[in-house]
Amino acid sequence: MRVGHGFDVHAFETGDHVTLCGVRVPHTHGLRAHSDGDVALHALCDALIGAAGLGDVGEHFPDSDAQYAGVSSRLLLREVVNLVERHGHSIGNVDITVVAQAPRLAEHRDEMRKNVAADLNLALQCVNVKATTTEHLGFTGREEGIAAFAVALLTSA
Repeated sequence: MRVGHGFDVHAFETGDHVTLCGVRVPHTHGLRAHSDGDVALHALCDALIGAAGLGDVGEHFPDSDAQYAGVSSRLLLREVVNLVERHGHSIGNVDITVVAQAPRLAEHRDEMRKNVAADLNLALQCVNVKATTTEHLGFTGREEGIAAFAVALLTSA
């Protein structure tokens, strides 16, 4: 078994929604990013790549590469799944934590889990997505941006 941990953060900018685990969540701001800014999936990609010992998401999808401008992070996640599987690993389970004072995510969690489970080819019970606040502390508490953590378990053939 191999365990990987991922982290990502994006600042808020002008916009009317954020994308988290492929779900468009209405909000008073968007997220500044080269891709769609899906911090949850970026953290998950890093966790999977890290567990496989294959570097980090920036090595595989650099923000200096125009082909990734505005790209859906679900597409990146599917590429990561293929990469991990080509290196002889299977995904056991994943756990994602989104850290944000706003927007509230409870009503979107089920759809977020379904998207991740579909992209990872996993049963729904192997995917967990949760959200927390920082009780108004730090940059997320001041509503300057969103952060996400992810953990992934891989098994090797």
